[in-house]
Amino acid sequence: MITKRTGILRVLYATYYSLKGLRAAFLSEAAVRQEIFAILIMTPVAFFIDVTHVERILLVISLLIVLITELLNTAIEKLCDHVSTDIHLLIGRAKDIGSAAVFISLIMAGFTWISILW
Repeated sequence: MITKRTGILRVLYATYYSLKGLRAAFLSEAAVRQEIFAILIMTPVAFFIDVTHVERILLVISLLIVLITELLNTAIEKLCDHVSTDIHLLIGRAKDIGSAAVFISLIMAGFTWISILW
C-alpha cells in the first residue's frame, strides 16, 4: 500500500516533481524554451513601461498563461506518443486541440499587450 505524504513533506515533493517536469519540458520542447525566453525578455519590459499595477499584472499573467498552456499541450503530446506512435485520428485530434489551445493563448497574450501598450 502506498502511503501519501502530508504536510510540508508533500509540498517539498510536489515542488520537486513540478521542477522536474518543467526541466523535462524545457529540454525536450523548443516551444517551451522560446516561451520561457519571451517571458524572461518581456517581463522586465512590463516593469519598465508606464502602466498601472493592474495592467502590469495582466501583461505578465498573459505570458504565464501561454507557458501554462504550452506545458499542458506538451503533456498531451507526450502521453499521446506513449500510447501510440502510429497515425491515429483521435490522437491527431487531441494533439491538434492542444495546439489550438496554445494558439488561442498566444492570441490572448498578443491582444493584451497590444491593448495595454496602445
